[in-house]
Amino acid sequence: MRPLIAAALLLPISVAACVAPPADAPPPPAPRPAAPPPPAPTPAPLAGDWQDWPLTPGTWRYARENGGTRAIFGQAGGVPQLSLRCDLNGRQLILSRPGAATGAMTIRTSSATRAVPVQVMTGSAPSTQAVFTAREPLLDAMAFSRGRVVIEQQGARTLVVPPYAEIGRVVEDCRA
Repeated sequence: MRPLIAAALLLPISVAACVAPPADAPPPPAPRPAAPPPPAPTPAPLAGDWQDWPLTPGTWRYARENGGTRAIFGQAGGVPQLSLRCDLNGRQLILSRPGAATGAMTIRTSSATRAVPVQVMTGSAPSTQAVFTAREPLLDAMAFSRGRVVIEQQGARTLVVPPYAEIGRVVEDCRA
């Protein structure tokens, strides 16, 4: 009986020794290249009363610079979408936006709507500019508009900006 017990004890050990080693795991699949981000949606055309259009994302900030002051509208850390600059030497205010859109710039306020001629400034960062004298009444309409100011131009995004105090401050700086 002893040989039988010894055989019974050795059988599991001998069977375990006959098992093949595990096969190497297959290599992990190669990472897929990241899909390109979807294109930015094109904004829906604005419809209805312009006074109900959503505001363009961003805020105004005021800055002093050599020879004048500036009100700049845009998102923090981004490219300014609109700028109103006072040139003290010429007593002029320059409203500019990035890009080389042609055709008149239409400015809408709660009290006035007017198309103004523009100049395209070329260079490393092209811009479109409208130049005003310091006493231009449209600037007062922009500073005191109720709710929003709209800047429209063929070939450029429509800007709907709030009439914050920075606009009036730059206009007054140029008139002083």
